[in-house]
Amino acid sequence: MALMQEKAVVKLENTTKIYIMGESSIFALKGVNLSIQPGDMVAVLGSSGSGKSTLLNIMGCLDKPTEGAYYLDGQDVSGMDKDMLAAIRNKKIGFIFQGFNLLGRVNALANVQLPLVYSGMEKKEMDERAKEVLSWVGLYKYAHHYPNQMSGGQQQRVAIARALVNNPSLILADEPTGALDSRTSLEIMAIIQKMNIDKGITVVMVTHERDLSLYCRRSITIKDGRIIEDSGVPDRRNASDDLAAAQAEAEVAL
Repeated sequence: MALMQEKAVVKLENTTKIYIMGESSIFALKGVNLSIQPGDMVAVLGSSGSGKSTLLNIMGCLDKPTEGAYYLDGQDVSGMDKDMLAAIRNKKIGFIFQGFNLLGRVNALANVQLPLVYSGMEKKEMDERAKEVLSWVGLYKYAHHYPNQMSGGQQQRVAIARALVNNPSLILADEPTGALDSRTSLEIMAIIQKMNIDKGITVVMVTHERDLSLYCRRSITIKDGRIIEDSGVPDRRNASDDLAAAQAEAEVAL
C-alpha cells in the first residue's frame, strides 16, 4: 500500500539505482536525497554517464529505484507495478524531449490529445482542451499541420502543449533545446519559464548547457551518481527579455 509523506512534488530518500551488466554492478545513482517543492524550476547538470538521465527516469516513473524511496506528490511510487506507474505518469507528469517524440502520421491537435485518450474525456472536451494549450504556446492556427510541415521550434511547442494538456504536477524536460539553434532555444526557454512563473508548474530540466540553468530557480549538479552541488540561482535570467534583446540586435544588424 502506498504511503503518504510531506507534500513536496518530488522527494527522493537515499535513492540508489544499480544496473546489472553481466557479472558487474553499475551504480547509476548512489544514495540520492532530493526534495523539490511545488512551483520550483530546477536544472539538473552533469556530464554523460553522471546519472542525470537515470534520475530523470526515476522522477518520471519510467524506472524504479533499486534501493530507497521516491515520493511523487507525497505518494510513495517506488513499489508500484508497470500499470500503476503508467497511470501515475499519464495523470501527474508531462514530458518534453530533445527529439520532440511527435507522431508523424497525425496532426498537431491529435499529438497534443494523446495523453487524454485513456482519460475517458469526451471528444469535444479533448478538442477544446488541446486547442486551449496549443493557443497558449502560440500554435492555434497550426492545429491541423503535421510535424513534417512545422519547424523544429514549432514541433517543440507542440510537445510542450502535449506535456501541459493533462494539467500535470510535474514537467520533466530532457535537453529540450538540444536540437534547436540559439534563437529558437531562447523561444522555447521563454515558454518553459512562462509555464513555471505564470502557471506555477514545477519543472525539472536536464541539460548539459550551464547557461540554460540561469533561467531556473535552482541548479543541481550530479557526478558519478551523487549530487555534488545544489544551490539557488541568485540572478535568474528572464528568457523573454533575452529573446527581445536578441531580436533588437538582429534588427540593428540589418
